[in-house]
Order: sequence, then structure tokens, then C-alpha cells
Amino acid sequence: MTITRALVRTAAVPLRRPYAVAHHHTDTAAMVLLQLHTDHGAMGLGAATPEPAVNGDTVAGAARELAAAAEALVGLRVGAPEHHAAVLARLPSPAARMALDMALHDLWAKALGLPLVEALGRAQQDLPTSVTLGLGSVAGTLAEAREHLAHGFTVLKVKVGEDLALDLERLAALRQHCGPGIALRADGNCGYRPAELLRFLRETVPLDLEFLEQPLPPEQVAAQRLLPAALRQRLMADESLHDELDAASLCAAPQPFGSANLKLAKCGGILAARRIAALAAQHHLPLMWGCMDESRIAIAAALHTALACGNTRWLDLDGHLELSEDFAVGGFTLAGGVLRLLDRPGLGLEPSGSVW
Repeated sequence: MTITRALVRTAAVPLRRPYAVAHHHTDTAAMVLLQLHTDHGAMGLGAATPEPAVNGDTVAGAARELAAAAEALVGLRVGAPEHHAAVLARLPSPAARMALDMALHDLWAKALGLPLVEALGRAQQDLPTSVTLGLGSVAGTLAEAREHLAHGFTVLKVKVGEDLALDLERLAALRQHCGPGIALRADGNCGYRPAELLRFLRETVPLDLEFLEQPLPPEQVAAQRLLPAALRQRLMADESLHDELDAASLCAAPQPFGSANLKLAKCGGILAARRIAALAAQHHLPLMWGCMDESRIAIAAALHTALACGNTRWLDLDGHLELSEDFAVGGFTLAGGVLRLLDRPGLGLEPSGSVW
């Protein structure tokens, strides 16, 4: 199977429900999209949402890098993705690396006639995903929660970090409304100060939260190493984890977090994510796999990768749900809040949408 053509597109997709996180408001997902065609008729799909605020990545820069790199692969045989690691390493843009990396994984698994998760080595069958509630009032939080619960979700992730008193009120009201059968988790998006973190941890003990994601900015995380182990276990890294160097730092004792949120968008794709996941496993650090506001293509790639890792404990793969348009169908099902992969080769997707 030989790569014969590369097609790169960009898209700015309005969100059906704009949302706010600490110090940031989002109403559009700007994406780069990739098709790699082969002489056997197989197609590899890739997609990424560059995040300027996270790592300085832009759609324009990612698209330029992606087009040049993908064209350079024309005429080459499809092999194991590791064979193209040097090509990926030359791309400064994490989004360009991510889209090209997943398209190559898609083609490799299709050449093997296997779903990608089986080609990688399945470790898990399926898992529930959380769905995210943005910043807002108590009434707005409860209304949004009722909507998601009515659709069968059993795990809610609440954005916090802008107003501690309101955050605590929202979470307490949400626990009272949901009862003990619904899992709750919180995401600080670097919005708290150390003193606020201690108050949050103290006052949320009765609420039985799964964890608090990235409460402090990365430059303040060293303060977390001074906390008792029981408190550090309740914290999850996100903005502090971009690459293997970050992972090595977070794994050094005393670990400032009890778990980590691993995103293809930050580390640059499946190859890089699997290296980080292996390092985390060596240091007994469980993982959640997360996402940005992303196409079903990217969500499918993250899900295949997550279910091939033994230290995956949680999923936060809801980034496609509020897109006003998407660019693929298939890949997985979502029912009762549980994500399950389809038994189809590669990522199990077919392209769709106006952009192609």
C-alpha cells in the first residue's frame, strides 16, 4: 500500500453551546484536517484543533506544515507509524504532528485489516466518558447537568477556577441534585492560588469528587509537592503535561499529582502519547484521556489509543458533541455515556461534511 495523494483542509466550526473556563471563552473550534489516499483505495484520516493559548499553535501554521509533510510522504509505502517518526519530529506544530500521526496510524491498521486498538494491543473494552459543564451560575449548572443526565451520562466534569465561593456552591448543589450515583470531577484550568486550593480540597471532601484537574498554573505546581500524599492524590495534571520531559518531571517523587490528563493535541499525536503513557505506567500514574473541541476523527484516535493502555482509568472525550458540523462518521458509539469502538479497520471512520 503506497501513499498517492494528500488533501489538507481547514475549518472554523461554530459551537452549538459556547462555554467559559477560567480566564477564557470559546465559541468556535478551528481545525486542520487531513486525508491520505493510497493506491489500494484506503484512506487515512487526521484532524487536530490548534490551541494558540495552550502552546502557541495556529491553524495557518499547522496547515502549512501539514501540507508540506504530507506531500513529502507521497510515493512511500505505508508501514508502522514508527517508521515516520523522523518526519513527525521535524514538525514544530503539535497539531500538524497530531493530524499526520493519526492518519498514518489509520492507514497502518487498515493495511493490517485490524481496528487500530487491536493493532496497538487492546487493554480495555470500553469506558464511560465525562461530559463538561462550563463556568456559570448555580441554576445554569444544574440546568445543563439535567440535560446531560437525561441523555444517559453518568460522569460530569465541572469547570471551576474563577470564583472559589461560587465553585463550591455549584459543586455542592450539583452533588445534592445528582445524588451519590453520578461521578463528579472538577477542572480548575490553572485558575486557583495555593491558598484557594487548600480551601477547595478541605471543603469538597463531603462531595466525593473523583479529582480536581490542574488547579494551579504550571509555574506554581512545585507547591503541590509539599502537600500530604493524600491531598496530592486528589489532583490531576493537565496544563502541566505536554511532552515526555513534562511527564518525567511529574513522575519524579514526590509526585505533585495523583494522575494525569493526556491529550493528543498537546503532545502531538499517538506515538508521543504512547511514550508518555508508558512512562506514566512505570511510575504508577493513572491516566485520563482528554481532548479539545475536536472532530470525531480526533476523538476516535484518542479512544483507540486510550483503550490500548493498561493505565487508562478515565475518559474525558466529549469534544465533538457541541460541534455544529463534523467531518467524519463512524469510529465509535456513545450510549449511556459509554464510548465503544466499532469493529472496523483503522480508526473505523468515513469522511463526511462540506469541507472535503
